[in-house]
Amino acid sequence: MIVTLIIVCEVGFWVLLAAGLATRYLLRMPRTGLGILLMEPLLEIVLLVVTALDLRNGADPSWKHGLAALYIGYTVGHGHRTIKWLDGHAAHRFGGAPPPVKPPRHGAGRARHEGRVWLGTVVGAAVATGLLQLAVRYVGDAARTGSLESWMHTSWRIVAFHGVFALSYALFPRKAPKASAEKDCGREPVSAESGQGGGHR
Repeated sequence: MIVTLIIVCEVGFWVLLAAGLATRYLLRMPRTGLGILLMEPLLEIVLLVVTALDLRNGADPSWKHGLAALYIGYTVGHGHRTIKWLDGHAAHRFGGAPPPVKPPRHGAGRARHEGRVWLGTVVGAAVATGLLQLAVRYVGDAARTGSLESWMHTSWRIVAFHGVFALSYALFPRKAPKASAEKDCGREPVSAESGQGGGHR
């Protein structure tokens, strides 16, 4: 049941997102569309309540409850950024707004962007860990909560792996192509025809 509800919440997330954006920009009803978008957290609340009731009714804590906590944490950590990104594109495509600013592709700017995304993963792991800790205390039986504790470790392993990936952009920054770098500095790229022999024509 928990796994099915996670799938329903994920589908519901995208359905509400599509409905909210369509209402805002296609039907020209921004307040109603915003109200639909603000209903997104209700999905996580429903999942949280059902998970708690499942444990209360005597269900043994398992990977399903850990996955539910991880899903809620991920939504808290990254859901707002996803909605904001899609809203910017919808506003540009259907509302006449300027195109959303793309994240930097090279150098320190890209490293800072990846760092901010990683912070969302940290927030998600912290939320998941908090929920799992509450579940462990709620069950109150160390012999039955091993799977919940293993999901705490899993959430922070994900943080570590993502952190290494984000840090790689700072340690090994991607360099912009030479033509782009010269253009950014206000210089035109030097062509073969304007090289050393060009002044003798």
